[in-house]
Amino acid sequence: MRVLQPQGWPRPKGYANGLVARGELVFLAGIIGWDAEERVAAGMVAQFRQAMANIVALLAEAGARPEHVARMTWYVTDRQEYLDRARDIGAIYREYFGRHYPVMAVVQVVALMEAEAMVEIEVTAVIPD
Repeated sequence: MRVLQPQGWPRPKGYANGLVARGELVFLAGIIGWDAEERVAAGMVAQFRQAMANIVALLAEAGARPEHVARMTWYVTDRQEYLDRARDIGAIYREYFGRHYPVMAVVQVVALMEAEAMVEIEVTAVIPD
């Protein structure tokens, strides 16, 4: 993967503005913070941790690793809680992804399809050729 960083643009913090990658594509649907029995964790931080674990497990199923993730879209139901817990969420992210920062967007939504879910994450990964 090659990060796209035009000359003169400030480096984004915690994500990349753009990437170029070549290889086998892996697409993950909206992943929420529930366990194998579909029990949703309590609270945004716990849900985020479980969602990260779920994402890493699905990537492994495809033969991919966290550093192969090229794009993530995070949907959160409470922007302020996300901002208030950003330090905790960032620490959990680094536990699973280290300092790999793909293209990302965070979007506040009114609700998610699973009523208890507070965060849902879509992922696109590229396993290099």
